[in-house]
Amino acid sequence: MITLRQLYRYPVKGLSAEPLNHVELRAGEGMPLDRLYALTNGSWDFDAGSYQPRPKTDFIALMDHPALAALTTHLDDDARRLTVRTPDGRSLQVDLDDSAACARFADFVARHLGARLEGPPTLVAGEGFRFTDVSVLSHGMMNAVSLINLATVRRIGEEWGVDIDPMRFRANLYIDGAEPWAEAGWLDRELTIGNVRLKAVMRTPRCAATGVNPLTAERDMTIPATMMERYGHRDLGVYLEVVAGGAIEPGAEVRVS
Repeated sequence: MITLRQLYRYPVKGLSAEPLNHVELRAGEGMPLDRLYALTNGSWDFDAGSYQPRPKTDFIALMDHPALAALTTHLDDDARRLTVRTPDGRSLQVDLDDSAACARFADFVARHLGARLEGPPTLVAGEGFRFTDVSVLSHGMMNAVSLINLATVRRIGEEWGVDIDPMRFRANLYIDGAEPWAEAGWLDRELTIGNVRLKAVMRTPRCAATGVNPLTAERDMTIPATMMERYGHRDLGVYLEVVAGGAIEPGAEVRVS
C-alpha cells in the first residue's frame, strides 16, 4: 500500500519546512501558505500590482545561499507573525503587516548570509500568486503541489553509497510504499488521497539547491550533475495539480489510477 508519510509547507521561499498534521486542499490551488513569501535578491523592485512570475535566481534561494538552511522559521497563521531563529540562538519576531518589521527581517537574513547582494533584499508577499520555482511556466504550475517518493530517494542513496536526506528535495507530499521511480511513470494519471484527487502534470527537475545539506547548511553533494551522469536526466519527484479538494493527513492511503 502506498501511504502519505509527511506533509510540509514552506511559507518563505528558500527557508525552512513546516510539518503539517492536516491540510485542506482546494481544486486548482496549491498547498495553503506555501511559498507565499519570498526575499528578493536586491536586483529589482517588487510591485504586487504588476508582478509577473520571475525565475528563482531573482530571489534569495538555497541554490545560491546554502546558509539559508541554518535558519529555522515558523509562521503563525492567525497572528500573521513569522519567527526566525539562527543556530546560535538569535531570533526575530516579524509582524508581517508591519513594513518596518519586514525590512528588519530582510536585513537580518542578509547579515546572516554574509553574501554580497546586488542591493538590499526585500520581503515580498504574494497576492493571488505564490513564489514557486515553476511559477514562470503557467498559473496552473504555480499552484502545483510537489511530491517525493521516499523509495526513490532510498534507491539512489543505495546506488551512490550515501545517505540522502529526503528534505533536500523540499516537497509538499512525501509518500512511501511505491516502487522506486514509480512516480516518473505517473504523468497524466490521477492520485487519490482521501477525498482529494490530484493529477501528475510534470516531473520535477532538480537544481543545485538539493546539494545543500538541510542539517549542516553546507553544500556537500552535486545531485543534479550526478543524476545526469548516472541516469541521463535530473528529474526526481513530480508536480501534481489538485483536481478535487478535501482534507489530507499523514497516514492516508495513496491510490494511483
